[in-house]
Amino acid sequence: MSAGTCGLLVLGAGPGGYVCAIRAGQIGIDTVIVEETAPGGTCLNVGCIPSKALIHAANEFHKITHASDQSALGIKVADPTIDLGKTVDWKDAIVRRLNGGVEGLFRKAGVRLVRGRGEILDGKTVRVVTEDDEETIQTEALVLATGSAPAALPTLPFGGKVISSTEALSLAEPPSALAVVGGGYIGLELGTAYAKLGSRVTVIEAEERILPQYDAAITRPVEQSLERLGATVLTRTKALEPTKKGLRVDHAADGPREIEADRILVTTGRTPRIREAGIDGLALTITQDGFIAIDDRCATSMRGVYAIGDITGDPMLAHKAMAQGELVAEVVAGHRARWDRTCIPAVCFTDPEIVTCGLLPDEAAEQGFDVAVGQFPLAASGRAMTMEAASGFVRALAERGTGRILGLQAVGRDISELSTAFAVAIEMGAVVDDISGVIHAHPTLGEGLQEACFAIGGKAIHV
Repeated sequence: MSAGTCGLLVLGAGPGGYVCAIRAGQIGIDTVIVEETAPGGTCLNVGCIPSKALIHAANEFHKITHASDQSALGIKVADPTIDLGKTVDWKDAIVRRLNGGVEGLFRKAGVRLVRGRGEILDGKTVRVVTEDDEETIQTEALVLATGSAPAALPTLPFGGKVISSTEALSLAEPPSALAVVGGGYIGLELGTAYAKLGSRVTVIEAEERILPQYDAAITRPVEQSLERLGATVLTRTKALEPTKKGLRVDHAADGPREIEADRILVTTGRTPRIREAGIDGLALTITQDGFIAIDDRCATSMRGVYAIGDITGDPMLAHKAMAQGELVAEVVAGHRARWDRTCIPAVCFTDPEIVTCGLLPDEAAEQGFDVAVGQFPLAASGRAMTMEAASGFVRALAERGTGRILGLQAVGRDISELSTAFAVAIEMGAVVDDISGVIHAHPTLGEGLQEACFAIGGKAIHV
């Protein structure tokens, strides 16, 4: 058994953890990061990156299949097929390359990566069980970045035909029939991908509609896309239990029924890993929602112990964790840093994609704002037409009187690339005239942002 000391120990090398460690190393803090598996966490290994790779492959396959008999472009392709095993190999190669990139960044920043299972002995001491040995590390500051895991349902425990998003990203072949339990962004992203790969997909959602956190205008293009793909969407429906044939469900109006499925993908949420590695032994303050309580420096109720990422609550997004990780490194270094985020953009990589930043219309109304709304349909966008992507819109919400931008939303193909522009505008306190007065490149989807702001003042050009 060996022993060591450091200025900062990060437990977990997911997006928040590895960014925290790298920034701390750059600042000059003696930093150790502990991770049992490959660095990158859920996002890099079994989440954001591999799911986007699968979605891209599914989109490409669907384009070719569509071109075989329906293309308006005059493209003809005969009998396309896909080897999903080869696709998964390609996806895994991307993940390995990024894993290696993170390890290289650790070395560049002078961060020591300890591969093993961490166990917290107290707020200053962590024992790491490695493949060959044990190491006890004393630290001046401890960062908890253990992330989250897929949440199982009591009646649908993972195993056999019941899978989580992790297993869904490594299937050897598309299921002939796939039931997706949960109509949130994870379920719809993967369900859409498999529908494009040829699976008969059924989405089961307990609420009135899919993606219930958004308003109906945003989700309608996604619903229409699922319908075109032949997917079945059952709302107001609860998943009961697996059956030999597939899955038994209960519809609020029609009662119980059985749907066919040889795989059941459960995507009803994620659970914070706050009982991992002995975290519960620290007796930290926990919020009513079951997350670790933190202040505006990501400090927990124990001095010298910080928490970042999914274990601190919604939104469970990699880029939020990254921002928190960078913040904590600055705090530990003694810099005067505080969490002061006006907005955190969110993207659903559905078909079409959804981007939201700032307030939605209902949220703005609930907070008492007098709101002016401008909307630009992508059906009026020359760029969207040339991409065969005229479904969707860009929408801007501004405070009436001041013109301050309160929220920006969009739904459309490849519209996720506008998320940065949306966030920059809101974070910098832009008003409608700021956006309207910027010359936007033509032809681009980004012109929709300018047109939506023009529409707020009744000055829309192209609609």
